[in-house]
Amino acid sequence: MSGSRSLSSGLRALRPEAFGADPSGERLARIRRSPHFKDGVFQNPGGTARTRPSGSTVDFAKVFFDKEQRPRRAPEGNVPVHPTTLADIARPPATGLRLTWMGHSSVLAEIDGQRVLFDPVWGERCSPFSFVGPKRLHPVPLPLAALGPVDVVVISHDHYDHLDLPTIKALVGTDTLFAVPLGVGAHLERWGVSPDRLRELDWHEATKVGGLTLTATPARHFCGRGLRNTQHTLWASWSVAGPEHRIFHSGDTGYFDGFKEIGAEHGPFDATMIQIGAYSDFWPDIHMTPEEGMRAHLDLQGGRPHGVMLPIHWATFNLATHPWAEPGEGTLAAGRATGTRVAVPVPGEPFEPTAETVPTNPWWRAVALAPTGGWPATDALTETAIKTSADAATKAQADANDPARNGPAEGTGEPERVPAG
Repeated sequence: MSGSRSLSSGLRALRPEAFGADPSGERLARIRRSPHFKDGVFQNPGGTARTRPSGSTVDFAKVFFDKEQRPRRAPEGNVPVHPTTLADIARPPATGLRLTWMGHSSVLAEIDGQRVLFDPVWGERCSPFSFVGPKRLHPVPLPLAALGPVDVVVISHDHYDHLDLPTIKALVGTDTLFAVPLGVGAHLERWGVSPDRLRELDWHEATKVGGLTLTATPARHFCGRGLRNTQHTLWASWSVAGPEHRIFHSGDTGYFDGFKEIGAEHGPFDATMIQIGAYSDFWPDIHMTPEEGMRAHLDLQGGRPHGVMLPIHWATFNLATHPWAEPGEGTLAAGRATGTRVAVPVPGEPFEPTAETVPTNPWWRAVALAPTGGWPATDALTETAIKTSADAATKAQADANDPARNGPAEGTGEPERVPAG
């Protein structure tokens, strides 16, 4: 028996630090008490989600190694980065709300006097190893130490492109709190975060940080950092509500009907940060396309164009087989089709979602291979066109909710396709 314990301890010692730690003790007991944990795993809303690539390996290889499409999966030139300085973010936002997208899903949100940092990834690779794995396609806009004090770091789930060991270890020496989904705290404790700085939440649980209420809300995804995936740590989207403003961060998720419920309970939102990259027909249940992301945004806003959508989870790492620029293009097209304000800042460019203007220039076109037929026209819509699109979106939402009409039935989770023009 003692020999078995020694072997087990030895194997744990060989486990790479970046793998984190498995939940144990009271944390594991709390996981087992969760209403979302069944048969030894966390359950997704809307039923079982495929977490492995579907289809044959041969079919996937044909797409992955396609000689014509592979060059489109990365920028052709240097990705522009806003040289964010402390001066950019030292003065309070005039409107009380400012977002700075740092690339991928990392966003600094300054909301009603508090500073929230979502899914910070400052590492060079999203991988447990420094020598292999998806590498950055652009530098971070500024050093983490130059970011200034942060009140709370919010983590959506424990995948490497959202929970980054070097970044967390750099934040251990600060006074920031960490809000994480249930079970993820085990990783952070192994990396030196003290338990009193952790706010570990199940779906629908909330915590207060200063004047903010942070609520872990459902998402349709999965977890895993080691060599096995046992669905033993939770994944989440997040609602953050202050005295004057409300924002939403999707984390990683497939589309599901629960966005409507989240919006009804916690929205509408001044800004949503929505995952629209790294999607594929090979894993349709766990990531959203730009069209699905726009539908999620509208669901969160009660079915009407409201607030600003900031597309995230794209441009920084090559994680799928779609063209690198496609998520940005698709989101702009979906915004035009629905009359929704879409902000597309370059990484590091601060903007205020409730200001009169937000960044809308398709900056990626200068460094990406153009699609066949060239880039679409991007002339700004007139107010009349925006109103027409908004009216059409409202009518489409009403039609979708009318059981007498053709189309997906309410509650099926089948996403509507938003017109791309």
